[in-house]
Amino acid sequence: MVGGSVTATRFAVERVGGAQVGGCADGEDMFSTIFERSGMCMARLDPQFRVLDANPDFVRQFDRAPAEMTGRGLLDLMHPSVGDRLGRQLAKLVEGRRSRVSEHVVALRAGGSAFTGELTGVAVQGHDRRTGAIVVLMRPDDQAVPGQVVVDRDRVLTEVDAKILEGVAAGMSTVQLAAQLYLSRQGVEYHVSAMLRKLKAPNRPALVSRAYALGILSVGSWPPKVLPNCVK
Repeated sequence: MVGGSVTATRFAVERVGGAQVGGCADGEDMFSTIFERSGMCMARLDPQFRVLDANPDFVRQFDRAPAEMTGRGLLDLMHPSVGDRLGRQLAKLVEGRRSRVSEHVVALRAGGSAFTGELTGVAVQGHDRRTGAIVVLMRPDDQAVPGQVVVDRDRVLTEVDAKILEGVAAGMSTVQLAAQLYLSRQGVEYHVSAMLRKLKAPNRPALVSRAYALGILSVGSWPPKVLPNCVK
């Protein structure tokens, strides 16, 4: 889907999100139309982040049967490296602190393969003005985005880079990494900055997502582990 269509879809969903559930027939009709025909991967969650229903595009992207999705926790469909942070972001919707959140995530298909993308969550209010549901849109990263990083993953990191990347993926802070690896904070930031440039990532979460997408970090490992053939 082109960028303009994605923007229009988000705008329409946010309009529905701003309306009370069951309080606007036009809003419900709009949501149903968007849900089934937008071409976006969409699902509706309860306040505990369980899937109430998902459109065919969402189900297809996760390579699961429709019956497998209903009642499944959204965080169970994410890699452990992003689950905690995404949970905190979605909690802001439930608590009314935000009406919309967006996060770059690493998601898991049924067979265990990973894919990355942007997940947007929009709060839908009930009659009591509390969040009764969350609409999520998942936009997988395209395989051929102009300017997308292309690197040879073999021997792409030094041993220190690998240790720092594993720590970043596990959610460790600069101070924690510095203490664990006997480096200064400036030293840790130097290595992080070098990896951001090498993988063309704008920030730490995107760095982790790129590392999983490129197969530098092992999907099946927790704590996160860089594959040996990616270390010089």
